[in-house]
Amino acid sequence: MRELRRRNRLLEQENEVLRKAAAYLSQANLKLGGSPK
Repeated sequence: MRELRRRNRLLEQENEVLRKAAAYLSQANLKLGGSPK
């Protein structure tokens, strides 16, 4: 059970990092005037 809790905490941290990265990238994309496609 302890191992599951530790793993869950790691996943939550990774998820937080990914959310911040996605938010940053979408902000940068807006500043550039949309997608380059």
